[in-house]
Amino acid sequence: MSTFYSLNRQSPTVSFEAAVLHSLAPDGGLYYPTAFPRFSAAELAALRPQGGDDAALRHAAARAVLGKWIGAAIPAEALDRIVADAQSFPWPIRSVGDVHILELFHGPTLAFKDVAARTLAGLLDYFLQRRGERYLLLVSTSGDTGSAIAHGFADRAAIHVVVLYPEGRISQLQEAQMTHVAANVTPIAVAGDFDGCQALVKGALVDPRLAHIPMTAANSISMGRLLPQIIYYLYAWLKLADPPLEVTVPSGNFGNLTAGLFAQQMGVPLTRWIAATNANDATVRYAQAGVYAPRPTVQTLSTAMDVGAPSNFMRILELFEHDPAAFRARIKATSVSDAETAATIRAVYEAHGYLLCPHTAVGWRAVQRCGDPAAEPLLLATASPLKFAAEIRAATGLDVDDRAEIAKWRQRPKRGSRLANDPDAFAAQLQRIAAEVL
Repeated sequence: MSTFYSLNRQSPTVSFEAAVLHSLAPDGGLYYPTAFPRFSAAELAALRPQGGDDAALRHAAARAVLGKWIGAAIPAEALDRIVADAQSFPWPIRSVGDVHILELFHGPTLAFKDVAARTLAGLLDYFLQRRGERYLLLVSTSGDTGSAIAHGFADRAAIHVVVLYPEGRISQLQEAQMTHVAANVTPIAVAGDFDGCQALVKGALVDPRLAHIPMTAANSISMGRLLPQIIYYLYAWLKLADPPLEVTVPSGNFGNLTAGLFAQQMGVPLTRWIAATNANDATVRYAQAGVYAPRPTVQTLSTAMDVGAPSNFMRILELFEHDPAAFRARIKATSVSDAETAATIRAVYEAHGYLLCPHTAVGWRAVQRCGDPAAEPLLLATASPLKFAAEIRAATGLDVDDRAEIAKWRQRPKRGSRLANDPDAFAAQLQRIAAEVL
């Protein structure tokens, strides 16, 4: 079983179970693997698909990845149940022009976050049920994580979810997916941006006033959320293993790219990467100047990537030993404007009849700008265009009808409240919630 250390290096190493239950170390640092379990060439060859059963391949990839990290912490039968529940929707790979697109948005909330959120739900629920404990699960979101976590944990008796999202900065469908879920989900609209929401969650996890409340986080700061994202990189390589692949990842908080780099560290032969960002370009500036200097969040058309200070970049810096040259040797980083994003959505639709969400459009533009002609481009499609229908209509004039999907979610009771970006007010609210539900 794997162990993890804090990037702040002031806390002891912990087990996989402890890293899932406590998403931040006591010293406030992110957890990072003490070592990477690896796939041998023989193990990878044994996973290669022998037929056309994609569901079996998803299950095999998930079982292989999680088994490497979990070891004996969860019995095989229980892990199989977790995997079967989490990987219950397809991840088709479509060829659009000369680009392979891995569609990760066919889950219940129409975003790639469903893959890891549902896996985390199974893992955390298993550990808490075994311990006979109940937890608050905190999540800050720029749009997609919150809805995926809310749905993945809906009606689980051992967990009460508290979702913080930036008021007025997410789409109508994203908000409906967070505010019309279940009684064990408390959505809170926070005045400000995603970075403010993330700071509130991180602060609460190490706030001594809240130390008596059992709680953890579900953002990709959590190893339990991050590691399951490795699964679809292995799956994609198994499906497209023959040509050399260059993987383009639309990036906001950088959990998705971090998981891809972790897959490479585990021995999956993926060696070329493009980090596609919007105007929130701290990573691009790092690649250019060798200095990581976050700036305040800029609101863009690709709202789920509006992250000025991406938490997972600390893990990427650790992986490359804070060496900008090593970073640049493996990753190309580029920033795409809103005008380019809108133009890309229109152009791809007109040329191929394929509609991109704004985030995937950022990735497509990055492929066109930075792609290596000697490699096959693989682009991660992170969300359905349905989630951003109003934004696409306003930016491109293309008609995307999301009314039925929004109405489906709004059939359920609405829950939610508003909060100033105030750590004291958030701490008081968490104390009230804990008193009611734990």
